[in-house]
Amino acid sequence: MKIFIILLSLFTFCSSMFAQVAEPAQTTETIERSVFGLGIAGGVASGFGLSFRHHLPGDFSYQIIGGVIKADNQTLLNVGTELQYDFVRGETTRFFGSGALGYFYRGRSDNELSAPIRFGLGIGGELKKLEPLHISGELLFTFFNDGTILPLPQISVHYYFF
Repeated sequence: MKIFIILLSLFTFCSSMFAQVAEPAQTTETIERSVFGLGIAGGVASGFGLSFRHHLPGDFSYQIIGGVIKADNQTLLNVGTELQYDFVRGETTRFFGSGALGYFYRGRSDNELSAPIRFGLGIGGELKKLEPLHISGELLFTFFNDGTILPLPQISVHYYFF
């Protein structure tokens, strides 16, 4: 009986090794013209505030982010940019690689931040929720200019127009 179980196990294991799995058909869409988006973004690498995104014809996009808050005679401001490369673009989703650069300022007359320059590198995804409204999330390894490296999220919401 033991030999029967061993042979059955071997037969099952060997037959499953040669099984073929069909990969689902995945269509990649390319953008033939420029697409522009306005929205809000928040992240430690590229900044927080109002955002402008431009999808170039092909696989590249860039984003410019900026925000200013002034409270109690203290100014908080940042300006940043982000470059994105599409790995996969479908009709409702997009998966991309991203690089971000940002400058942050906090203080009254001098910058009180010990690491005001940040650089991020990572991946992200975008989902079309409604026809012109897209939500993006990213996970970037963020490098601070004081030597700190942290994996930090970023999020944005954009309204696209053509």
